[in-house]
Amino acid sequence: MRLPELRHIRCFVCVAKHLHFSRAAEELGIAPPSLTKQIQEAERLLGVRLFHRTKRSVTLTDAGEAYLVDVLAALEHLTRGAERASFAERGELGRIAVGYVASAAYAGVLQQTIRAFRAGHPGIEFDLVEVVMDRVASMLVDEQIDVAYVRPPIQYLEGIQAVTVYRDIFTLALPTDSPLCAFDAIAPAQLRGEHFVVPEQDFGTLEIGRRGRFTPLLGPRPGTLAAVLAQVALGGNVAVVPHTLASCVALPGITYRPISGKAIPSEVAAAFRRHERAPAIKAFVQHVRRSSPD
Repeated sequence: MRLPELRHIRCFVCVAKHLHFSRAAEELGIAPPSLTKQIQEAERLLGVRLFHRTKRSVTLTDAGEAYLVDVLAALEHLTRGAERASFAERGELGRIAVGYVASAAYAGVLQQTIRAFRAGHPGIEFDLVEVVMDRVASMLVDEQIDVAYVRPPIQYLEGIQAVTVYRDIFTLALPTDSPLCAFDAIAPAQLRGEHFVVPEQDFGTLEIGRRGRFTPLLGPRPGTLAAVLAQVALGGNVAVVPHTLASCVALPGITYRPISGKAIPSEVAAAFRRHERAPAIKAFVQHVRRSSPD
């Protein structure tokens, strides 16, 4: 069964609006005989009469009235579809999967960046998922996520790049019964002999050992920073963690102390595919680049 084409529908709607073939033909920019032919073709394809036509008047038939309701809705959907396609092409519509490590949320940079972007791109939806850092690169390559907020240094696969979005320093998390809590700041050398709970990012722990001239005694690697702190709170271990935790995670049994000497830098970076094609993701990456403190 063949159905009327868009040209037939547009002609029908225009005649239904004017109820006058000559005025409808003028609006459409075609000759009245051509318009009459289009209406006749539509009626033949539908198997119904759409208009009652006399020398003095043109009116819609019952079939025409019923058909008009649905074709107007269809044209509205087509218009909206064209608009959405245009929005998507400009990166104003779509869905972005963002992976993040918890400290990016603790620092607030994850929320700030996404909120600022959504203010200018309300048609973009975000799917957020907490990720394990050693899986980030493969998840980006496999397009399981589109952007990842991580704590460098991290090994990136070919085709993945990153930009710094937040600068931080490392601090020390101690069990509250540790003798080290008596000090206002802890020198790296004072940590010789301590057992370290190791976060996913072990750079801070290894740097403490380098500065204190000892090899850290590495203990559990429980995964997330919340799990690291929970392990420290049990007693017998310390951990080197991002300073942002000290201001937003007050866990019973935990005392934070700064590390004396030159601050050990820590940062949050946003990683993404170098040759991204999706307009929405490209627009977000550009926004992230502009937000970088570098």
